[in-house]
Amino acid sequence: MKRPVSVLTLALTALGGPAAAAPLADGGVNLPVIPSARAAGASCTAGSSAVAKAVPWEQRSLGLARVWRTAGGSRGGAGVTVAVVDTGVAAQAPALAGRVTSVGAADGDCVGHGTFVAGLIAAAPSRQVRFAGVASAARVLAVRGTDTRGTATAASLASGIRSAAQAGAEVIVVSPALAQGSAELTAAVAYAAKRDALLIAAAAPDPTGPATASPPPPRDYWPASEPRVLSVLDLDAKGSRPANAPSPLRADLAAPGDGVVGIGPSGKGHYIGSGASLAAAYVAGTAALVRSAHPDLTAAQTAARLRGTAYPSDVPRLDPYAAVTAIRTGAAPKDDGPQEPPVRLASDASARTASHRALAMAAAGVAVGLGVAWAAVIVRLRSRRLPGGGRGGELGQPGA
Repeated sequence: MKRPVSVLTLALTALGGPAAAAPLADGGVNLPVIPSARAAGASCTAGSSAVAKAVPWEQRSLGLARVWRTAGGSRGGAGVTVAVVDTGVAAQAPALAGRVTSVGAADGDCVGHGTFVAGLIAAAPSRQVRFAGVASAARVLAVRGTDTRGTATAASLASGIRSAAQAGAEVIVVSPALAQGSAELTAAVAYAAKRDALLIAAAAPDPTGPATASPPPPRDYWPASEPRVLSVLDLDAKGSRPANAPSPLRADLAAPGDGVVGIGPSGKGHYIGSGASLAAAYVAGTAALVRSAHPDLTAAQTAARLRGTAYPSDVPRLDPYAAVTAIRTGAAPKDDGPQEPPVRLASDASARTASHRALAMAAAGVAVGLGVAWAAVIVRLRSRRLPGGGRGGELGQPGA
Protein backbone atom coordinates (compact mmCIF):
# COMPACT_ATOMS: atom_id res chain seq x y z
CA MET A 1 0.00 0.00 0.00
CA LYS A 2 1.27 3.45 -0.83
CA ARG A 3 2.64 5.24 2.22
CA PRO A 4 1.11 8.69 2.83
CA VAL A 5 3.63 11.48 2.23
CA SER A 6 4.36 13.34 5.45
CA VAL A 7 5.24 17.02 5.60
CA LEU A 8 8.63 16.10 7.01
CA THR A 9 9.39 14.04 3.91
CA LEU A 10 8.37 17.03 1.80
CA ALA A 11 10.69 19.27 3.77
CA LEU A 12 13.52 16.81 3.31
CA THR A 13 12.92 16.61 -0.45
CA ALA A 14 12.89 20.37 -0.72
CA LEU A 15 16.14 20.77 1.17
CA GLY A 16 18.02 17.64 0.10
CA GLY A 17 18.72 16.52 3.68
CA PRO A 18 21.49 14.06 4.53
CA ALA A 19 21.26 10.47 5.67
CA ALA A 20 20.49 9.53 9.26
CA ALA A 21 24.07 9.78 10.43
CA ALA A 22 26.57 11.52 8.18
CA PRO A 23 30.07 10.03 8.51
CA LEU A 24 31.80 13.40 8.60
CA ALA A 25 31.53 15.83 11.48
CA ASP A 26 32.06 19.58 11.28
CA GLY A 27 35.60 20.22 10.11
CA GLY A 28 35.82 17.06 8.03
CA VAL A 29 36.69 14.67 10.88
CA ASN A 30 35.51 11.13 10.22
CA LEU A 31 33.60 9.98 13.32
CA PRO A 32 32.10 6.56 14.08
CA VAL A 33 28.33 6.31 14.50
CA ILE A 34 26.99 5.77 18.01
CA PRO A 35 24.61 2.77 18.09
CA SER A 36 21.25 2.76 19.88
CA ALA A 37 21.46 -1.00 20.51
CA ARG A 38 23.91 -3.89 20.23
CA ALA A 39 23.15 -7.31 18.81
CA ALA A 40 23.37 -10.31 21.09
CA GLY A 41 26.98 -11.47 21.26
CA ALA A 42 28.38 -8.28 19.75
CA SER A 43 31.22 -6.58 21.59
CA CYS A 44 30.49 -3.45 23.60
CA THR A 45 31.02 -0.03 22.03
CA ALA A 46 34.61 1.10 22.51
CA GLY A 47 35.99 4.59 22.84
CA SER A 48 36.53 6.60 19.67
CA SER A 49 40.00 7.67 18.58
CA ALA A 50 38.66 10.53 16.42
CA VAL A 51 38.28 13.99 17.94
CA ALA A 52 36.02 16.71 16.51
CA LYS A 53 37.86 19.98 17.14
CA ALA A 54 35.52 22.37 15.34
CA VAL A 55 32.45 23.80 17.06
CA PRO A 56 29.60 21.39 16.15
CA TRP A 57 26.84 22.88 13.99
CA GLU A 58 24.24 22.13 16.64
CA GLN A 59 26.04 24.23 19.26
CA ARG A 60 26.21 27.12 16.80
CA SER A 61 22.57 26.77 15.77
CA LEU A 62 21.43 26.84 19.39
CA GLY A 63 23.68 29.79 20.19
CA LEU A 64 25.17 27.95 23.16
CA ALA A 65 28.23 30.20 23.42
CA ARG A 66 25.92 33.14 24.05
CA VAL A 67 23.84 31.11 26.48
CA TRP A 68 26.89 30.13 28.51
CA ARG A 69 27.94 33.77 28.85
CA THR A 70 24.63 34.53 30.54
CA ALA A 71 23.85 31.25 32.33
CA GLY A 72 26.77 30.91 34.67
CA GLY A 73 29.40 29.84 32.15
CA SER A 74 30.99 26.59 33.28
CA ARG A 75 28.58 26.55 36.22
CA GLY A 76 25.47 26.41 34.04
CA GLY A 77 23.02 23.86 35.40
CA ALA A 78 24.63 23.75 38.85
CA GLY A 79 22.40 22.23 41.49
CA VAL A 80 20.21 20.34 39.00
CA THR A 81 20.17 16.57 38.51
CA VAL A 82 19.20 15.24 35.09
CA ALA A 83 18.22 11.58 34.92
CA VAL A 84 19.08 9.77 31.68
CA VAL A 85 16.74 6.80 31.18
CA ASP A 86 18.62 4.91 28.52
CA THR A 87 21.26 2.19 28.14
CA GLY A 88 23.15 3.40 31.22
CA VAL A 89 25.87 6.05 31.51
CA ALA A 90 29.56 5.18 31.69
CA ALA A 91 30.75 6.81 34.90
CA GLN A 92 34.35 6.62 33.65
CA ALA A 93 33.71 8.86 30.63
CA PRO A 94 36.26 11.69 31.11
CA ALA A 95 33.85 14.49 30.15
CA LEU A 96 31.42 13.36 32.89
CA ALA A 97 33.96 12.45 35.56
CA GLY A 98 32.77 13.03 39.11
CA ARG A 99 29.21 14.00 38.16
CA VAL A 100 27.53 10.65 37.47
CA THR A 101 25.54 8.74 40.06
CA SER A 102 23.45 5.73 39.20
CA VAL A 103 20.45 3.63 40.09
CA GLY A 104 21.67 0.07 40.44
CA ALA A 105 24.13 -1.06 37.77
CA ALA A 106 23.32 1.78 35.35
CA ASP A 107 26.83 3.24 35.69
CA GLY A 108 27.96 0.82 32.97
CA ASP A 109 27.03 1.33 29.31
CA CYS A 110 27.80 -1.45 26.84
CA VAL A 111 25.88 0.25 24.03
CA GLY A 112 27.20 3.78 24.58
CA HIS A 113 23.97 5.57 23.66
CA GLY A 114 23.10 6.68 27.18
CA THR A 115 26.60 8.10 27.64
CA PHE A 116 26.29 9.98 24.34
CA VAL A 117 22.96 11.48 25.50
CA ALA A 118 24.43 12.40 28.90
CA GLY A 119 27.33 14.11 27.14
CA LEU A 120 25.00 16.30 25.08
CA ILE A 121 23.41 17.36 28.35
CA ALA A 122 26.38 17.81 30.64
CA ALA A 123 29.81 17.07 29.09
CA ALA A 124 32.47 19.34 30.59
CA PRO A 125 34.30 21.75 28.28
CA SER A 126 37.87 20.92 27.24
CA ARG A 127 40.72 23.06 25.96
CA GLN A 128 41.48 20.53 23.25
CA VAL A 129 37.98 20.37 21.70
CA ARG A 130 35.11 22.78 21.10
CA PHE A 131 32.32 20.36 22.04
CA ALA A 132 30.61 20.65 25.43
CA GLY A 133 27.29 19.74 27.00
CA VAL A 134 24.51 22.30 27.32
CA ALA A 135 24.59 22.34 31.14
CA SER A 136 28.15 21.33 32.00
CA ALA A 137 27.69 21.76 35.76
CA ALA A 138 24.56 19.64 36.01
CA ARG A 139 24.72 16.26 37.69
CA VAL A 140 23.76 13.12 35.76
CA LEU A 141 21.70 10.31 37.23
CA ALA A 142 22.20 7.13 35.20
CA VAL A 143 19.03 5.02 35.05
CA ARG A 144 18.74 1.82 33.05
CA GLY A 145 15.62 2.02 30.85
CA THR A 146 16.67 -0.84 28.58
CA ASP A 147 18.41 -4.17 28.93
CA THR A 148 22.19 -4.22 28.58
CA ARG A 149 21.84 -4.47 24.77
CA GLY A 150 19.50 -1.49 24.38
CA THR A 151 16.08 -3.15 24.12
CA ALA A 152 13.33 -1.27 25.97
CA THR A 153 9.83 -2.28 27.03
CA ALA A 154 6.98 -0.33 28.58
CA ALA A 155 7.78 -2.03 31.89
CA SER A 156 11.50 -1.16 31.77
CA LEU A 157 10.78 2.49 30.94
CA ALA A 158 8.12 2.73 33.65
CA SER A 159 10.58 1.35 36.18
CA GLY A 160 13.29 3.75 35.02
CA ILE A 161 11.04 6.82 35.17
CA ARG A 162 9.76 5.90 38.63
CA SER A 163 13.31 5.25 39.92
CA ALA A 164 14.54 8.59 38.53
CA ALA A 165 11.70 10.48 40.20
CA GLN A 166 12.24 8.65 43.50
CA ALA A 167 15.93 9.61 43.38
CA GLY A 168 14.98 13.30 43.17
CA ALA A 169 15.85 14.14 39.56
CA GLU A 170 14.49 17.55 38.53
CA VAL A 171 14.71 16.67 34.82
CA ILE A 172 14.20 13.20 33.35
CA VAL A 173 14.98 12.45 29.70
CA VAL A 174 13.75 9.19 28.16
CA SER A 175 15.53 8.08 24.99
CA PRO A 176 13.54 5.02 23.80
CA ALA A 177 10.24 5.64 22.00
CA LEU A 178 7.83 2.70 22.01
CA ALA A 179 5.00 1.94 19.59
CA GLN A 180 2.81 0.86 22.50
CA GLY A 181 2.33 2.30 25.98
CA SER A 182 0.87 0.71 29.09
CA ALA A 183 -1.07 1.56 32.22
CA GLU A 184 2.14 1.06 34.19
CA LEU A 185 3.99 3.56 32.02
CA THR A 186 1.17 6.11 32.33
CA ALA A 187 1.24 5.71 36.11
CA ALA A 188 5.01 6.23 36.19
CA VAL A 189 4.67 9.46 34.19
CA ALA A 190 2.02 10.70 36.60
CA TYR A 191 4.25 9.78 39.54
CA ALA A 192 7.16 11.78 38.10
CA ALA A 193 4.90 14.80 37.56
CA LYS A 194 3.69 14.55 41.15
CA ARG A 195 7.34 14.62 42.29
CA ASP A 196 7.89 17.83 40.26
CA ALA A 197 10.19 16.18 37.73
CA LEU A 198 10.09 17.54 34.18
CA LEU A 199 9.79 14.55 31.86
CA ILE A 200 11.22 14.95 28.34
CA ALA A 201 11.07 12.20 25.72
CA ALA A 202 11.91 11.44 22.11
CA ALA A 203 8.83 11.99 19.95
CA ALA A 204 9.86 9.07 17.69
CA PRO A 205 12.41 6.25 17.68
CA ASP A 206 15.91 6.88 16.38
CA PRO A 207 16.40 5.62 12.79
CA THR A 208 18.06 2.22 12.68
CA GLY A 209 17.76 1.08 9.05
CA PRO A 210 19.64 2.19 5.92
CA ALA A 211 18.98 5.64 4.49
CA THR A 212 17.06 4.09 1.60
CA ALA A 213 14.62 2.21 3.85
CA SER A 214 11.01 3.39 3.95
CA PRO A 215 9.92 4.62 7.38
CA PRO A 216 6.67 3.48 8.98
CA PRO A 217 3.62 5.77 8.69
CA PRO A 218 3.48 8.58 11.27
CA ARG A 219 2.00 7.48 14.58
CA ASP A 220 2.10 8.15 18.32
CA TYR A 221 4.99 6.84 20.41
CA TRP A 222 5.34 6.40 24.16
CA PRO A 223 6.04 7.85 26.65
CA ALA A 224 6.21 11.01 24.48
CA SER A 225 2.46 10.83 23.77
CA GLU A 226 1.54 11.10 27.45
CA PRO A 227 0.04 14.54 28.23
CA ARG A 228 2.55 15.30 31.02
CA VAL A 229 5.58 14.65 28.80
CA LEU A 230 7.43 17.23 26.72
CA SER A 231 7.95 15.45 23.38
CA VAL A 232 10.85 16.44 21.13
CA LEU A 233 11.44 16.02 17.40
CA ASP A 234 14.87 16.04 15.75
CA LEU A 235 16.06 18.29 12.92
CA ASP A 236 19.28 18.45 10.93
CA ALA A 237 21.35 21.51 10.01
CA LYS A 238 18.90 22.38 7.22
CA GLY A 239 15.80 22.11 9.37
CA SER A 240 14.69 18.78 7.87
CA ARG A 241 14.79 15.11 8.89
CA PRO A 242 16.30 11.95 7.34
CA ALA A 243 14.12 10.20 4.77
CA ASN A 244 14.11 6.98 6.79
CA ALA A 245 13.35 8.55 10.17
CA PRO A 246 10.15 7.41 11.93
CA SER A 247 7.73 10.33 12.36
CA PRO A 248 5.29 11.09 15.16
CA LEU A 249 1.82 12.51 14.71
CA ARG A 250 2.68 15.44 16.94
CA ALA A 251 5.55 16.99 18.88
CA ASP A 252 5.96 19.83 21.35
CA LEU A 253 9.44 21.07 20.47
CA ALA A 254 12.09 20.54 17.81
CA ALA A 255 15.85 20.64 18.36
CA PRO A 256 19.07 19.58 16.62
CA GLY A 257 19.34 15.80 16.54
CA ASP A 258 20.66 14.59 13.19
CA GLY A 259 24.37 14.33 12.57
CA VAL A 260 25.31 15.68 16.01
CA VAL A 261 28.64 15.20 17.80
CA GLY A 262 28.97 13.62 21.23
CA ILE A 263 31.14 11.53 23.52
CA GLY A 264 31.55 7.76 23.78
CA PRO A 265 31.56 5.48 26.83
CA SER A 266 35.34 5.77 27.24
CA GLY A 267 38.27 7.83 26.03
CA LYS A 268 38.33 11.44 24.87
CA GLY A 269 37.23 10.83 21.28
CA HIS A 270 33.84 11.57 19.72
CA TYR A 271 30.99 9.83 17.96
CA ILE A 272 28.27 11.12 15.67
CA GLY A 273 24.60 10.25 16.06
CA SER A 274 21.08 10.96 14.86
CA GLY A 275 17.60 10.74 16.25
CA ALA A 276 14.90 12.36 18.34
CA SER A 277 16.53 11.01 21.51
CA LEU A 278 19.47 13.33 20.87
CA ALA A 279 17.19 16.31 20.28
CA ALA A 280 15.50 15.46 23.59
CA ALA A 281 18.93 15.62 25.24
CA TYR A 282 19.38 19.21 24.07
CA VAL A 283 16.00 20.13 25.51
CA ALA A 284 16.89 18.37 28.77
CA GLY A 285 20.16 20.30 29.01
CA THR A 286 18.30 23.55 28.42
CA ALA A 287 15.74 22.58 31.07
CA ALA A 288 18.63 22.11 33.50
CA LEU A 289 19.88 25.63 32.74
CA VAL A 290 16.38 27.04 33.26
CA ARG A 291 15.76 25.18 36.54
CA SER A 292 19.18 26.27 37.80
CA ALA A 293 18.73 29.93 36.82
CA HIS A 294 15.07 30.03 37.97
CA PRO A 295 14.81 27.63 40.92
CA ASP A 296 11.35 28.91 41.85
CA LEU A 297 9.85 27.43 38.68
CA THR A 298 8.02 24.13 38.92
CA ALA A 299 8.42 21.41 36.31
CA ALA A 300 5.14 22.48 34.71
CA GLN A 301 6.25 26.10 34.58
CA THR A 302 9.61 25.12 33.12
CA ALA A 303 7.86 23.19 30.36
CA ALA A 304 5.64 26.20 29.66
CA ARG A 305 8.71 28.45 29.54
CA LEU A 306 10.54 26.18 27.09
CA ARG A 307 7.50 26.15 24.84
CA GLY A 308 6.69 29.84 25.24
CA THR A 309 10.21 31.02 24.37
CA ALA A 310 10.73 28.65 21.44
CA TYR A 311 11.26 29.97 17.93
CA PRO A 312 7.84 30.03 16.20
CA SER A 313 7.54 27.29 13.60
CA ASP A 314 5.27 24.40 12.66
CA VAL A 315 6.90 22.57 15.55
CA PRO A 316 8.39 25.29 17.81
CA ARG A 317 12.20 25.21 17.81
CA LEU A 318 14.18 25.26 21.01
CA ASP A 319 15.79 28.60 21.87
CA PRO A 320 18.04 28.13 24.93
CA TYR A 321 19.02 31.80 25.20
CA ALA A 322 15.43 33.00 25.33
CA ALA A 323 14.45 30.19 27.70
CA VAL A 324 17.12 31.22 30.20
CA THR A 325 17.01 35.01 29.87
CA ALA A 326 13.40 35.96 29.07
CA ILE A 327 11.92 38.14 31.80
CA ARG A 328 8.89 36.84 33.63
CA THR A 329 6.16 39.19 34.80
CA GLY A 330 4.59 38.55 38.20
CA ALA A 331 5.34 35.84 40.71
CA ALA A 332 5.49 32.21 39.71
CA PRO A 333 2.07 30.62 40.37
CA LYS A 334 2.07 28.00 43.12
CA ASP A 335 -0.69 25.93 41.59
CA ASP A 336 0.71 23.30 39.20
CA GLY A 337 -2.73 22.15 38.09
CA PRO A 338 -4.06 22.16 34.54
CA GLN A 339 -5.35 25.74 34.83
CA GLU A 340 -1.87 27.20 35.34
CA PRO A 341 -1.08 29.73 32.59
CA PRO A 342 2.20 29.66 30.63
CA VAL A 343 4.98 31.94 31.82
CA ARG A 344 4.42 35.40 30.36
CA LEU A 345 7.32 37.30 28.85
CA ALA A 346 8.22 40.95 29.01
CA SER A 347 6.99 43.05 26.08
CA ASP A 348 10.53 43.99 25.03
CA ALA A 349 11.59 40.91 23.05
CA SER A 350 14.55 42.41 21.20
CA ALA A 351 17.10 40.03 22.73
CA ARG A 352 14.92 37.03 21.93
CA THR A 353 14.41 38.23 18.36
CA ALA A 354 18.15 38.50 17.82
CA SER A 355 18.65 35.01 19.22
CA HIS A 356 15.97 33.60 16.97
CA ARG A 357 17.54 35.22 13.93
CA ALA A 358 20.95 33.74 14.81
CA LEU A 359 19.37 30.31 15.38
CA ALA A 360 17.67 30.28 11.99
CA MET A 361 20.77 31.42 10.09
CA ALA A 362 23.22 29.08 11.78
CA ALA A 363 21.00 26.01 11.76
CA ALA A 364 20.25 26.27 8.07
CA GLY A 365 23.63 27.31 6.77
CA VAL A 366 21.59 28.70 3.88
CA ALA A 367 19.12 31.05 5.50
CA VAL A 368 17.15 31.86 2.37
CA GLY A 369 16.79 28.22 1.37
CA LEU A 370 15.62 27.29 4.84
CA GLY A 371 13.02 30.00 4.98
CA VAL A 372 11.60 29.21 1.56
CA ALA A 373 11.49 25.47 2.17
CA TRP A 374 9.72 25.72 5.51
CA ALA A 375 7.35 28.34 4.18
CA ALA A 376 6.38 25.95 1.39
CA VAL A 377 5.48 23.19 3.84
CA ILE A 378 2.12 23.81 5.49
CA VAL A 379 1.53 21.77 8.61
CA ARG A 380 -1.94 21.37 10.08
CA LEU A 381 -1.64 21.70 13.84
CA ARG A 382 -3.76 19.82 16.34
CA SER A 383 -3.41 20.90 19.94
CA ARG A 384 -2.55 18.67 22.84
CA ARG A 385 -2.14 19.77 26.43
CA LEU A 386 1.28 20.10 28.03
CA PRO A 387 2.35 20.56 31.64
CA GLY A 388 1.36 24.03 32.68
CA GLY A 389 -1.36 24.39 30.05
CA GLY A 390 0.88 24.52 26.95
CA ARG A 391 -0.28 23.15 23.61
CA GLY A 392 1.63 20.99 21.12
CA GLY A 393 1.52 20.87 17.35
CA GLU A 394 0.36 17.99 15.21
CA LEU A 395 2.42 16.88 12.25
CA GLY A 396 -0.33 16.41 9.74
CA GLN A 397 -0.40 14.75 6.32
CA PRO A 398 -1.66 16.17 3.04
CA GLY A 399 -5.27 15.30 2.51
CA ALA A 400 -5.84 14.40 6.17
